Amino acid sequence: MVAGTQLRYNSHVFRLSKLPPFPQIMRILVTGATGFLGNHVVRSLLADGHEITAAVRHSSDPRPLSGWRLERLELDLTNINAISRAVNEVDLIIHAAALIHVGWTQLEASRKINVESTRLLATAARRKNIRMVHISSVDTLAAAKPNAIADETHLEPAKPLCSYVVSKREAEQVVLSEIAQGLDGVIVNPGFMVGPADWKPSSGKMMLMLAKQPVLFFAPAGGCCVVDVRDVAAGIVSAIERGRTGERYILGGENLSYLALWQRMAKVMQRRPPVRAMSNTLASVVGRCGDLASRLLRQEFDVNSAATQFGQMFHWYSSQKSQQELGYHINNVDDALSDAWDWFKNHDYV
Repeated sequence: MVAGTQLRYNSHVFRLSKLPPFPQIMRILVTGATGFLGNHVVRSLLADGHEITAAVRHSSDPRPLSGWRLERLELDLTNINAISRAVNEVDLIIHAAALIHVGWTQLEASRKINVESTRLLATAARRKNIRMVHISSVDTLAAAKPNAIADETHLEPAKPLCSYVVSKREAEQVVLSEIAQGLDGVIVNPGFMVGPADWKPSSGKMMLMLAKQPVLFFAPAGGCCVVDVRDVAAGIVSAIERGRTGERYILGGENLSYLALWQRMAKVMQRRPPVRAMSNTLASVVGRCGDLASRLLRQEFDVNSAATQFGQMFHWYSSQKSQQELGYHINNVDDALSDAWDWFKNHDYV
């Protein structure tokens, strides 16, 4: 961004203030640093020589950051004073922390973590006049169609308005609102990430679920944009200097049906692959049964009608904009799956 840059937001034009050039070595605040993506972002930044303040919760697993030369900061992302102090000590923010729950419950908790923390960080970054890279999700975008890949311009219709979609879309609006007031902000939208060091695990739950099932006949009928988490981390690092203020960038990979993805996972794990896609009728029955079980036991399970609706949709996206503007590079998905499986075996998840 340069002095005099103009930004159009909701039909109004705002002139952004001049920002100092990025220093060669920066002190960077990374939220969600112990998460799957945040951990790889920290690794990439350290490799480039940057100094990292890793924002963690008191209950965060210490293993993802063990042995790394960085500052661990227990930070309450809902505390405005704590955030202001943390932001005052850094040159840039990468906001990766999020609550991911694809279901109909936990909306209040999702908004507290995904929306309000974003608001506080973005406001603090604008006041200090530093850049903020906000890590969102392709789930804030419209779904694709089997014969039409979506991109950053496809925002409607929204995907099923579960807690995750609602809160992440609202968080993006918070960032855009702050940008309209002068924040140097960039939004990135990663696809479905796979790869090693999935400590929690997150997307790795899919692989581990397949590994534990002796026979699994059906896969969801939709598809997703599968990407090596290390490619996404590299794309985020590139967005620090090459991303344009106010823009969003899809960081995706290979667009696969879930059936093809699960078959490739099964091949890597030497397991029997599923053989067919689930019909919409069967998916609806499974989702409703999950909802009923959740109500009876007063705890929403991963299998619910929101999740099954997602599974029947095509989350297929183009990363062309990121490739052209960020120099984003997409590596082989099978290598990422193989590395993920080796990592799970070596760390006793299997």
